[in-house]
Amino acid sequence: MKVCILIRVAPGKGKAALEAVKRFSAIKKVHLVFGRYDIVAFAEAQNYEAVSTLTANINSIKELKSTESLIEA
Repeated sequence: MKVCILIRVAPGKGKAALEAVKRFSAIKKVHLVFGRYDIVAFAEAQNYEAVSTLTANINSIKELKSTESLIEA
């Protein structure tokens, strides 16, 4: 299953957050972006439980303010 994770980052922490997100093996692409969100990450996971674990781990990154996950229908 494919997932798009939209990430908001604390001010001035974009690069550190980007590097932290890149460390997860499920992440296939990740970009700093302009707009409502600061980072967009694209991931692949086997099932919903794997997505849940991935997003929980990403949410534990200290530089992040919030995330929103969009799971492929």
